[in-house]
Amino acid sequence: MEVKKEKGGGGGGGGGAKELNPWPAFIQERLALWDRLKKESDEELAAKVPQPIQITLPDGAVKEGESWRSTPFAVAQGISQGLAENTVVARVDGEVWDLDRPLEGSCKLELLKFDNTDAKAVFWHSTAHVLGEAMERVYGGHLCYGPPIEEGYYYDMHTEGPGVSALDFPALEDVMKKATKEKQPFERLVVKKEDLLEMFKYNQFKVRIINEKVKTASTTVYRCGPLIDLCRGPHVRHTGKIKAFCVTKNSASYWEGRSEAESLQRVYGISFPDPKMLKEWKHFQEEAAKRDHRKIGVQQKLFFFHELSPGSCFFTPRGAHIYNALMQFIREEYHKRGFQEVISPNVYNTKLWQTSGHWQHYADNMFSFEVEKEKYALKPMNCPGHCLIFNHTSRSWRELPLRMADFGVLHRNELSGALTGLTRVRRFQQDDAHIFCAPESIQAEMKGSFEFMSAVYETFGFEFQLKLSTRPEKYLGEAALWDKAEEQLKTSLDAFGRPWELNPGDGAFYGPKIDITVTDALRRHHQCATIQLDFQLPERFDLTFVSESGEKRRPVMIHRAILGSWPLWLSPRHAMVVPVAPPFDAYATEVRDALHAAGLMADVDTDAGDTLNKKIRNAQLEQYNFILVVGEREASARTANVRTRDNKVHGEHPLADVATKLCRLRDTRAKDWEDSF
Repeated sequence: MEVKKEKGGGGGGGGGAKELNPWPAFIQERLALWDRLKKESDEELAAKVPQPIQITLPDGAVKEGESWRSTPFAVAQGISQGLAENTVVARVDGEVWDLDRPLEGSCKLELLKFDNTDAKAVFWHSTAHVLGEAMERVYGGHLCYGPPIEEGYYYDMHTEGPGVSALDFPALEDVMKKATKEKQPFERLVVKKEDLLEMFKYNQFKVRIINEKVKTASTTVYRCGPLIDLCRGPHVRHTGKIKAFCVTKNSASYWEGRSEAESLQRVYGISFPDPKMLKEWKHFQEEAAKRDHRKIGVQQKLFFFHELSPGSCFFTPRGAHIYNALMQFIREEYHKRGFQEVISPNVYNTKLWQTSGHWQHYADNMFSFEVEKEKYALKPMNCPGHCLIFNHTSRSWRELPLRMADFGVLHRNELSGALTGLTRVRRFQQDDAHIFCAPESIQAEMKGSFEFMSAVYETFGFEFQLKLSTRPEKYLGEAALWDKAEEQLKTSLDAFGRPWELNPGDGAFYGPKIDITVTDALRRHHQCATIQLDFQLPERFDLTFVSESGEKRRPVMIHRAILGSWPLWLSPRHAMVVPVAPPFDAYATEVRDALHAAGLMADVDTDAGDTLNKKIRNAQLEQYNFILVVGEREASARTANVRTRDNKVHGEHPLADVATKLCRLRDTRAKDWEDSF
């Protein structure tokens, strides 16, 4: 292919970057090698002798086909053209598969649309390649990693020229539009390692990946237009499938996240198969910005951050009320379920590790693991401390399951650029719990964990989704033990009776896990709880218990952590008392004091400069759950006129009843507090 020369100046400066003219020389050199290798591959495929195969669909229907000739797209077309056009990617015997990649034998076939999690990731990964193409054509930089993420995608690039600016986004989007209009096909090619090193010799980062990560004699690359990228795939059929996209932001990053490594430029984006979806997404971003918890924290006088304490927030009295209410709630739930509260030191954060050779040796051996020469270090957590508590005395089968809960302070040295309000901090507390049990008790303990999680989320009114993450490529322990554990988790999930998804290969290196995501008011998904099986820490810490028969056995360790809108019981603003005029300020203050005496969080607005309507509106904006209006009638009858922040009017009630009802709603943690006053 001859490289197309676009008109335009060099990158950087003025009103933003422009497409390079000419493009970097490495693009044409890379394409020349591709053309030769692709021709050889096509000839090999044509020489393969096709055999009859059977393709089984999810509904049990069987389609006839030919190996090395039939493709998932052809099967979809045979069902309906609409299905073929709306399918993003296939799944063949559980493996995501390009729609135009020939089937190699009889198989089970699923056709996945954009609403499927795997399909969405493939769609965003494909758009990352289009973004990568634009970054090469605009900056001439060397691409690094370009993965899909939870919502969208990004691409990292190393460049010696000017850094990426928001002013460059239109130029990047213009090139992406050209690529999508051209409907560039995504082509897959298996390439030998020595050819890969030749193809990417201009890019030190791709060479590192090939030398350090590619453990086989060959691996795959994908091409769309002038871009050729080292990639496992799969991808959408062609770039024209990407109907709507935008570049959203940029940031600095480091090679493989290591602060001592090279600095990179990262560009983020989002994309959809329908322009309406992009419009809706942008609307949600606007709504999310209004609900940014960092803004709300300041507006509601709950918490704030200071440059002297990065990643560690200051809670004001109102914020402390929420914090303490959450802690009390979780503690109560733990104690109901037989957890014993312990306090274990954050051993990774003490001077002891720095000064004691013995402890440093212990840390190296117990808290880090090597899997295929890659070292995994456990971040500061309570798990090691709980292992030490378990092992400080001999344990009998009668003590199991031993359930520990810990609310101690943890510290993690997160990079400053990763700090994001309360969602990524350096100092935090979590409801960190560990269950030590015999292997045969796993299902019973999982059942208890599911019930606990369900009770907590039901109290908050959260919807949640379940995913089982199974054995990753690099793992510790024996595969047979993993298989048994995964089967037990599957059985536990089935018994729980709620829908769940399989997330193959995404387990921790020490054991399979169940990830739980909750949905917020804007339908965004956030991972909140996690339940993990761990066989490795009991092994590393040599944990044992004496069985009923007198033998020493190894326990299994279950890691479990469970913890919008604030329900009344959690709110730091239960009620605002509003007098209709200054003559009734004294009674309004008396009402506030009566609520205080009942243990409620209440305030009074006696600002003579505001009208009654303004005071009510202010209370609504400040998210007081209830607004109590008092005037001459209420002062004489010792009552209050009750309404909610959403203007649900409950009318006049005796003051004593108001306090009693608010306390009941708080103590029962009622979700329907607005209606059940």
